[in-house]
Amino acid sequence: MAAKFNPVTEALLDDLRNVLGEKHVKTDEENLEKYQTDEEGNSYYFRKPEVVVFPGTTEEVAAVVKLANQYLVPITPRSAGSGVACGAIPVYHGIVMELERMNKILTFDADNMYAVCQTGVFTGQLQEEARKHNLLYAGDPSSSESCQIGGNVANNAGGNKAVKYGTTRHQIYSLKVVTPTGDIVTVGARLQKCSTGLCLEQLMAGSEGILGIITEVTVKLRPLPPYNFNMVCVFNTDEAAFALPNKILKAGIDPTSIEFMDNEALVMTSKFLDMTMPHVADGCDYVIVTVEAFNQDDLDGKMEQLCDLAEDNGSIDEFEADKRIWKLRKQFAEAARDVDKMFQTEDFVVPLDKIPDITRQIPELREKYGLYCVTVAHIGDGNIHVLPLNKQGFSPEEWFEKIKAFHADLFPRVYALGGKMSGEHGIGFKKVQEFAKCTPDGEYKMIKAIKKALDPNNIMNPGKLIDMD
Repeated sequence: MAAKFNPVTEALLDDLRNVLGEKHVKTDEENLEKYQTDEEGNSYYFRKPEVVVFPGTTEEVAAVVKLANQYLVPITPRSAGSGVACGAIPVYHGIVMELERMNKILTFDADNMYAVCQTGVFTGQLQEEARKHNLLYAGDPSSSESCQIGGNVANNAGGNKAVKYGTTRHQIYSLKVVTPTGDIVTVGARLQKCSTGLCLEQLMAGSEGILGIITEVTVKLRPLPPYNFNMVCVFNTDEAAFALPNKILKAGIDPTSIEFMDNEALVMTSKFLDMTMPHVADGCDYVIVTVEAFNQDDLDGKMEQLCDLAEDNGSIDEFEADKRIWKLRKQFAEAARDVDKMFQTEDFVVPLDKIPDITRQIPELREKYGLYCVTVAHIGDGNIHVLPLNKQGFSPEEWFEKIKAFHADLFPRVYALGGKMSGEHGIGFKKVQEFAKCTPDGEYKMIKAIKKALDPNNIMNPGKLIDMD
């Protein structure tokens, strides 16, 4: 890809220091190396920034953006850097804007059930504060302890509770945003409904930093259900497990989450955590179901109903999912990273009834491209994580080419079933070419037109989601 940007000059560095102060403008090699990647482990993708800046206010963010336009230098906004689609990698070098200093919960209104957070608030921190007031912040990515609210919104993060509560975009009222030209705007409002103008807060959610920098988020809080159960249903076959979600939803059980781990994922993660789990040695899969309720009788009835459904569908055992089970599920990615730091996290999504259709094709693709894969999934919303692991020791370049070939075969199959290539991780830099190939021309032109209108100099996270060149 070609782009016409200028290098960072001493004049720009001086102006950045005048805005932010000397200690918040970093050009030392240690920082440049630290910010050349996010959670991506394949050095093929790494790109060093020329400078890393640490603004502390929305006004400072806006001032830096205006300087970037003045000097025609690209900006890569960054929250916690916990993404896996290369969304925070500075493809065209330039400025990395690290937002970690903006980390305060500015307002927490338990009576009216909302909070105003700066972009750098950790998701787990907000969840914990909500629980203190018997409230729930329903955004729940598996990386909640290490990811931040601004990044969650920018990537429309999903997670374990999306079946019942939706993704991050369903948890927001409004956003404070610095536009690509340096204006400060607030989009959305703390309203239950609104038909006034365009729904710009929803446009920003999932825009991956290409349309502006989110600095504050007003989030919805919900009553915390006092009763819940977590049940593991054990299956001998993937197809029997994948048939369960639709039956649960159709029965009106209203689960909070329905998670799947195949046997290879269970073996890998159990070994990583040094735990022995029921039925794993027998080659079984787990389906983990969470149900919440506001009275015990309702919960008991749903538990009994779920057991009957699972058994009728071929479950060989059901048992309570204690803390070990959720540790197993949430540490899955770390276990994969322990095996292979270059592991690839697919997150394609299909309609629920198409889950068996796409997953039964994975063994063929594994064999065709010589891949070792493990699979977990948010099967309550059709979001499948197939993780190819580089156990064969391919070089970064060889692994890149192998994954590209795998994608070129996999994604058309996903789209043919009415699916999309990303359910929650985004496109980033990693899948930008695949997104261009799989997206209908009219839709792609609309996205490019919006980008061009809002970011005429293409300085805002260029090289992500769409290729403007």
